[in-house]
Amino acid sequence: MSGKAAGLAYHAPEEQEGLIIVKVEEENYVWGRDLGLQGDPCSPETFRQRFRRFGCSDSEGPREALSRLRELCHQWLRPEVNSKEQILELLVLEQFLSILPEELQAWVREHQPENGEEAVTLLEELEKELDEPRKQIASWRLTKY
Repeated sequence: MSGKAAGLAYHAPEEQEGLIIVKVEEENYVWGRDLGLQGDPCSPETFRQRFRRFGCSDSEGPREALSRLRELCHQWLRPEVNSKEQILELLVLEQFLSILPEELQAWVREHQPENGEEAVTLLEELEKELDEPRKQIASWRLTKY
């Protein structure tokens, strides 16, 4: 097994006589090693990170790179489970987070919003929390003097 960490190939669950079978194929993935990816190796966030961090040097040629990108995209966006609207919302959320300052982006991602509205609500709540102490400090200064 090489040191290159391409990730896991996830295949949709198959139903067979009431059992759900999930196939996971190992592709140069080293279990238990911190590969710069955060969280659960099968979480949507990890799949998103794998898709975003994929580079041409991670494959043997253009056809393999395109194939791998499609696979990573399917793992992240899960078109077999998510509707077109949900997929679009994930893409809009991704772009929205990318335009935020890094600190806010990290903070919002930590709270794992499922859509843009949840991200905005989180940011508005944070803004209120940050404004409240400022108001208290300002009123404290006015009454003290």
